[in-house]
Amino acid sequence: MLRVRWADDTVRPMISRWLWAAWLSLCTAIAAPPAARPNILWITSEDNGPNLGCYGDPDAITPNLDRLAQRSVRYQNCWSGAPVCAPARTTLISGLYPASTGAEHMRSMAKLPAGFRMYPQYLREAGYYCTNNSKEDYNLAKSGVIWDESSAKAHWKNRRVGQPFFAIFNHTISHESQIRNAIAANDRTHDPAKIRVPPYHPDTPEVRQDWAQYHDRITMMDKLVGQNLKELEEAGLAEDTIIFYYGDHGSGMPRHKRCPQNSGLRVPLLIHIPKKFQHLAAADWRAGEAIQRLVGFVDFAPTLLSLAGVPPPAHFQGVAFLGSHAGAEPQFLHGYRGRMDERPDLVRSVRDHRYVYVRHYMPHLPYGQHVSYMFQTPTTRVWKGLFDAGKLTEAQAAFWKPKPPEELYDLQTDPHEVANLADSPAHQEILQRLRRAQQAHALRIRDVSLLPEAQMHVLAAKSTPYEFGHSKEFALEKILAAADLAANLKPNSTAALIELLGDTESAVRYWAALGLHMRGAETTKAAAPQLRLAMKDASPNVRVVAAHCLAQFGDEPDRLPALSSLLELAHPTHHDYFVNVQAWNALDALDGRARPVAKAIAELPLKHPRADQRTNDYLQRLAAKTLSDLGLKAGNNP
Repeated sequence: MLRVRWADDTVRPMISRWLWAAWLSLCTAIAAPPAARPNILWITSEDNGPNLGCYGDPDAITPNLDRLAQRSVRYQNCWSGAPVCAPARTTLISGLYPASTGAEHMRSMAKLPAGFRMYPQYLREAGYYCTNNSKEDYNLAKSGVIWDESSAKAHWKNRRVGQPFFAIFNHTISHESQIRNAIAANDRTHDPAKIRVPPYHPDTPEVRQDWAQYHDRITMMDKLVGQNLKELEEAGLAEDTIIFYYGDHGSGMPRHKRCPQNSGLRVPLLIHIPKKFQHLAAADWRAGEAIQRLVGFVDFAPTLLSLAGVPPPAHFQGVAFLGSHAGAEPQFLHGYRGRMDERPDLVRSVRDHRYVYVRHYMPHLPYGQHVSYMFQTPTTRVWKGLFDAGKLTEAQAAFWKPKPPEELYDLQTDPHEVANLADSPAHQEILQRLRRAQQAHALRIRDVSLLPEAQMHVLAAKSTPYEFGHSKEFALEKILAAADLAANLKPNSTAALIELLGDTESAVRYWAALGLHMRGAETTKAAAPQLRLAMKDASPNVRVVAAHCLAQFGDEPDRLPALSSLLELAHPTHHDYFVNVQAWNALDALDGRARPVAKAIAELPLKHPRADQRTNDYLQRLAAKTLSDLGLKAGNNP
């Protein structure tokens, strides 16, 4: 063995570190030489389902994407998982279901465990130059450096010579907000009179105009995609680059966006792999053809790493569908909805190749809750007005009514998802199979979002929601059983729910109270003594539900104490921000029953000292709606 005698001990560690770095660099080069690693380009667009010519939409004008599809494969069954941007993007960046990280609620900022990283960090460690142009909007707090550059100027051109790149170009021109914004005359390529209107939307001029402008925006987005592709070709990199194109969830139209059915979750996915990297493709890969494999956004991060030759981390919850680490097709895709801006909800969905199952844990809330942002779209306002006037068909009115506990749709015979088969005797075996799949999934990923949002953050204060969800302290089986019992709406469950109000787990008590509330006046009267005790519960989430229940359905002597309790729970200096949001939602739902305390409602402060910047206007939105319904205006409350 060659021995080196060091002249100076201060030099030894310096040279040792240099030799070690050189050795690691050499090993990396041998394992995956730069020429053998593909560049990867992701072109994404916001708020659009598969409304493209290559997906057979007769209203589409998308020549650039159609040409890309001819040299790509077209995934027919890709789900975003979440029907709105932030949790969908959170799924992508983490490789985890947001229901397991506490990040499914809009604009939440949950933390990942210390050992978990976002996928660009794994790619950067492998030598990739990673850029994001430019939207992030994750529901997870970032730790460490995620991107080499993330801005409107971020570009693969800024990498070192010969360095492989991963680059995102995200087009916002098709976003929900652009459906209702002014558009130049030369960009109006669709005639509203000739556009198709789905059966769940009323056929009015406003609805036709919104659908036409949605398609106009898709055509404008297609031109931007053409520019991305042209730029790659002109740089001589087309044969070295794998290309993904996908939308981030269903269209920005109401009953698509925010709704975890197929209409809100199915997205286009085109993937082009050049000849030199065909060994990374699936066995059934044929350019220009359709792939039937079930694919979800949770699968994108492991697939990306697999294409780059990086083993996906064991904690990832998806399955790579391309590359050296590709796995078997999953049996099901899973969807989820939590709080949408200022409005709470909890929905889970499952699909296989033919059927979609939807489980509502808050069926008393309609799909069409008054989310302030959604009501800026003309279709939403006109649609709600026609509902209030009683001028809608059954399929059109369903959006504004309380939801059934379960929905089941046959996508083969009912692609618009308007014929609910949950009560069909002929479909009970299918219903039960998908119901079991949903429950098994909740247990497998440790669905921490079954906790009230405020309580989840309290319980996870010393770690993270994911870690708490995987700890022995999280009684998920008991909580899931309570939520299922509460949401089934069966009248013979009252006694069991009253008993659960005395459980040691506060989340079980929360679901018990909510189950009693969802069953209405008769059940409330039967449980009134227990609900009065629940208004003093240690958990403010339980107190909100109990007070809401008694204020809405209780006898006269219970109403004023219940309203007073809700006022206290809505006060920003007394409680957690999301307890305030929950209490304000209860006050808003009471409508005229809140009139005895209307003046006190108008005087409530609307700024929470610890509210995150991205959510701090939710109380203002709720106050504006609540006071408007009471014939009042929100003051400039401190």
